Amino acid sequence: MERRSFLKKAAVGASVGAIVGCKSGQTDSVAGATQSSPILNWRLASSFPKSLDTIFGASEVFANRVRDLTDGKFNIRVFAAGEIVPGTEVLGAVQNGTVEIGHTASYYYFGKDPTFAFDTAVPFGLTSRQQTAWMLHGNGMKLMREFFAGYNVVNFLGGNTGTQMGGWFRKEIETPDDLKGLKFRVGGFAGRVLTKLGTVPQQIAGGDIYPSLEKGTIDAAEWVGPYDDEKLGFYKVANVYHYPGWWEGGAQLSFYVSKKEWDKLPKQYQAAIEAASHEAHNDMQAKYDAKNPAALGRLLQQKIILKPFPPSVIDACYKAAEETFAEEVAKNPTFAKVYADWVTFRNNQAQWFGVAEQSFERASFTKTLK
Repeated sequence: MERRSFLKKAAVGASVGAIVGCKSGQTDSVAGATQSSPILNWRLASSFPKSLDTIFGASEVFANRVRDLTDGKFNIRVFAAGEIVPGTEVLGAVQNGTVEIGHTASYYYFGKDPTFAFDTAVPFGLTSRQQTAWMLHGNGMKLMREFFAGYNVVNFLGGNTGTQMGGWFRKEIETPDDLKGLKFRVGGFAGRVLTKLGTVPQQIAGGDIYPSLEKGTIDAAEWVGPYDDEKLGFYKVANVYHYPGWWEGGAQLSFYVSKKEWDKLPKQYQAAIEAASHEAHNDMQAKYDAKNPAALGRLLQQKIILKPFPPSVIDACYKAAEETFAEEVAKNPTFAKVYADWVTFRNNQAQWFGVAEQSFERASFTKTLK
């Protein structure tokens, strides 16, 4: 009896001690874990179809890593384009609280402000490595965070496609005149540049491009590169494959987190998002680099015509890009601020890569090792 009475009193005393400890801020490990690690369930809206394991897959890599880093307590469910909102409306879905997070290409929102394009790619701009360098060790992330704050969004790196192809055409582009009247699916800043050459740009989400091309609603379309383009079947309805995509030397994707929801997160969950975004960012680029060569080989077996844009076309597009940049700088102070930093970084990178990277490519990749 006395032993039972002692154990009962000891148990009650321990419980009281735990409660007192919690009130005084001196929690035990279990109480501390409960307070600092809530169970959260978020929804992520992607701008991309599930069929693309590269670009849509980055969201899954990200979500899985966040879950692992938080011992399964922070769960992010990924929804493909159209399941919650259309692919080009992810920004609005994050802003208005429909979802807590999105995965998208910022230049889809070029119409709201061309400054968005710097978070993805602009014509004759940075390669994927240079874009990441600008974001992480230049002023890119600082400037874009300031910009996105106006939309109540916290942005994170969300992948990069590498240099993209120029797209699929029903007939070859031989001179700048061939661009006149061409209804071309192309995203972001490139559309405004091509307008100067008479092109009619169309911004269409990835999953809707094929039917538009098949029906003749558009005459040509660009997406990413061989691996994705093969999956989407563009070669079946347009057999001329031009390159390079001069408007996307290294197209960066982004995760958008609602600023309101971000501010509520425990520090460890914020750190998990940051770490997971970097992992997804690196994984996407590596996946494209690994898969594109074989995909191009398969496409060539389909008897496509693979051709670079002629120099006259590239020169005309470059001139139009310079004019477009100058026009936007003159009328848009926000764009001008980012452009001033970006163009300095871009020109310095061009000089450095010309010394090392490009000379190595000429020395090495013009030969085939046996």
